Amino acid sequence: MRRPRRRTALLIAPTLTALLVGLDPGTAHAADPTTMTSGFYADPDSSAQQWVNSHPGDGRTAAIRSSIANVPAARWFGNWSGPIGTATGAYVGAAASGGKLPILVAYNIPNRDICAGQSGGGAGSAADYDTWIAAFASGIGNRPALVVLEPDALGHESCMTPAQVSERNAMLRNAVAQFNAKAPNTWVYLDAGNPAWLSAPTMARLLADAGVAGAHGFSLNVSNFYPTGQNTAYGNDISAALKSSYGYTKPYVVDTSRNGNGSDGTWCNPPGRRIGTPTTRAGGGPEMLLWVKSPGESDGNCGTGSGSTAGQFLPEVAYKLIYGY
Repeated sequence: MRRPRRRTALLIAPTLTALLVGLDPGTAHAADPTTMTSGFYADPDSSAQQWVNSHPGDGRTAAIRSSIANVPAARWFGNWSGPIGTATGAYVGAAASGGKLPILVAYNIPNRDICAGQSGGGAGSAADYDTWIAAFASGIGNRPALVVLEPDALGHESCMTPAQVSERNAMLRNAVAQFNAKAPNTWVYLDAGNPAWLSAPTMARLLADAGVAGAHGFSLNVSNFYPTGQNTAYGNDISAALKSSYGYTKPYVVDTSRNGNGSDGTWCNPPGRRIGTPTTRAGGGPEMLLWVKSPGESDGNCGTGSGSTAGQFLPEVAYKLIYGY
C-alpha cells in the first residue's frame, strides 16, 4: 500500500496528534471495549457463512460451519463496501445489539498492496482516503469495536518513494486521530507486518513514524502463517524497541486464523497450512489472538488458490485448512 503525502503540519504528529485528541502518546483509550461486551462478534454474513448457507448438502459444510463460519473473525472494509460510514455503522450496530465486540479491518489506503499486487487498489488519493477513514470512524461512533488499520501498509514502504512514504504516514497518523476523536470506544491496531519481514527496530521506527503513539497498539501476522510463539517474540521486541527509542510501549494482537501449522516461507495460498487458535482475549504476550483473515478466502491467483481472486472464498481450501492438508 502506498503512503500519502506528508503535510508539513504533521511532521511532529506522533506526539502532537495524540495530545490534540487528549491522549498521552504512551497510553491507550481509557475505555476498554472488551469489558463493554460479552464476547466477540461472529459475522453472520461472512463469506464462509454465505457458502455454508448456500450448500447445506455438501459433505464439507458441517466442518466449515463449526470450525470456520461460527468462529468470530474480522470483516474487511474497502472501496467495495459502498458508503463507508453506513457500512461500518450497520456492522457495528448489529454487533452492539447482541452485546458483542466486532473486529473490523480498514483496507483502502492508496496504492494498496503496492509490492505484491494481488490485492491492489485503494482510495484514489490521499484526500479521498482522509474523507473515507473519517466516515469509517464516524460510522462506529461511541459503540465498542476493534479496528486493524491497513494491513501491510508499513511493510510495503520498501516499494515506495520517500515522498510516497511521507504521504502514507500522514494518512495513517490522520486515521489514528480520526478514530480517537470519533470512535472513543474503539481500540485501533496499526499493522506491523510479520516476523519475517523487517527487523523489530525497523518496524518500531515505521510504527512511530506512522503514529502508533496515538493508537492502542499494533497487529501482527495479518493474512500470514507464522506461529504464535514467533509473533510473540517479535511483538515483544517491537514493544521493547519502542520503549528504548521513543519512551513508550504498546500492546499487540496476532492473527491466528491460519497459523496452526506455522509457515512454509510463502504467503500466497501455501498448501499444508491449518487454522489456529480461535479468536480470544489472550494473556501474557499478545493482548488478543484474532482471526483477522477469514480462512478459506484466497490470497490471490497463486498456490492452492490458482485461478481465484484475492478474497474469493474457496471451500476446498477452507476444508483443507481445518485438517491441515
